Amino acid sequence: MTASNPSLAAIFPMSSHLAGALPDAIPPAELPLYLATHPDLCGSHPYLPDLATLEYARHQLAHAGTTFPAMVATRTINPTVRIVEVDWTGLPALLQDPDTRPESGKTLVLLYQPAFRAPVVVTTPDSHDLLALKLVVENIASRAAATEAGVTVGRIDDILAEAARKGLILTPPSSLVRDPSFLQGRFADADQSTVATFALQWHLTQACDLHCRHCYDRSTRSQMSFPQAIRVLDQLYDFCQAHHIHAQVSFTGGNPMLYPHFYEIYQEAVDRGFLVAVLGNPMEDRYIERMLAIRRPEFYQVSLEGLRDHNDSIRGPGHFDRTLAFLDRLRAHGLYAMVMLTLTRANCEEVLPLTELLRDRADLFTFNRLAMVGEGAELASVEPERFTAFLETYLAAAADHPLLSLKDNLFNLVLARQGQPLIGGCTGFGCGAAFNFISVLPDGEVHACRKFPSPIGNLFIDSLTNIYAGEAARRYRTGCSACFGCELRPVCRGCPAVAHGYGLDVFTDRDPYCCKGVAPTISPLIT
Repeated sequence: MTASNPSLAAIFPMSSHLAGALPDAIPPAELPLYLATHPDLCGSHPYLPDLATLEYARHQLAHAGTTFPAMVATRTINPTVRIVEVDWTGLPALLQDPDTRPESGKTLVLLYQPAFRAPVVVTTPDSHDLLALKLVVENIASRAAATEAGVTVGRIDDILAEAARKGLILTPPSSLVRDPSFLQGRFADADQSTVATFALQWHLTQACDLHCRHCYDRSTRSQMSFPQAIRVLDQLYDFCQAHHIHAQVSFTGGNPMLYPHFYEIYQEAVDRGFLVAVLGNPMEDRYIERMLAIRRPEFYQVSLEGLRDHNDSIRGPGHFDRTLAFLDRLRAHGLYAMVMLTLTRANCEEVLPLTELLRDRADLFTFNRLAMVGEGAELASVEPERFTAFLETYLAAAADHPLLSLKDNLFNLVLARQGQPLIGGCTGFGCGAAFNFISVLPDGEVHACRKFPSPIGNLFIDSLTNIYAGEAARRYRTGCSACFGCELRPVCRGCPAVAHGYGLDVFTDRDPYCCKGVAPTISPLIT
């Protein structure tokens, strides 16, 4: 059998190329050993036996037809993973480049198919690959591994996540999925119904350097201690591990940076591998720099309520100019800057002029409708009959203004009527209250949504797992019964905080701004 023989060349393409001729009477499975016992055939390539071993292993994997499980309940090693020890380094690279020069030295080579019928990967595993495999094979918990290695648990979880991304290990899917009543029509796709990231909006403190006229909670609440805050993070970690999802913590308040242990808690969240963000006020550079020394947040969100005069009438004299200057400093620090506006009757006409001033200062602008709760009850909501026209104008402006984000669920009513693709809504799932989002207050109280009283438990009394599974949380996830027959329900359900502000029952009454009559034809959902 010669190197030109298709069968041998197909199995050992690089070995055939380097050897020039291979014995025609040797079965493919025996070729590596035959080459090892006949060094004269290897010529100037003494590594040919090991190279042939890898090529034959690759051939076997590619034709084994290994079945991948449709779903796993725990982290599981990819069933195609093979580790081969060889006496030469650089052989995986040689399989791709004949000019590679292997060197003598024992090393491990990793072979696997990252997915069913995918091309076989042949690579030299790094220490993280081997650690991930060891953790899964020996069923070692991340916390235990982190303690033994003297690193953060987030570092261990990152290593496992990278191994999963490469396809070395298989991971369970998220177990946070919309109730089957949501999964109908075009929204039956699990990608639109399954949580990948669970968000905790954490009101660390009621302390604030502002006193905004639309603040929904100026009540006095006890401030959690540092050990209590650590327990909140641990509960979030355990909850997300149990449900196979990522966690994001958005620190807010009041002003979160006024919490006496802000930087320690920020560090602890980062150490657990959480995504972190800040919903705060303009601060001096020293505060931002100290935060950046730990890790850059996903975003820093500030609020503006319109142009200078109106904004300062709501948030205090000088706030507008301080915020614009702060946005410039955020940009200088390379931070992703978001601006939020609370939409009222008084600032409706100032939204688009404001976004023009922000075009080169921020990365994203969005708005929430006023929830007439707390001190916000003293302000006037935009008239419902005017709101639809506002959405249409905003949508038209957003077509060529990259800053403008679509958040309000009721955008989908307009988009559906216009035959345009729909958005995910407020949290990617319409109203995500108690589904992919909760709020925690300084005294441990947990709410489905911070914009209105929606208590579902207290972390100082019960676990996040029990609170999430409780009846109160389930009712908020289900939403109002008036929306049950609406085909837009998975990406809408309006805003229960707005409904509450109008004195409506959020479990039976729909958003008063809903203008939906006859159900429109649904367009594809934006992902």
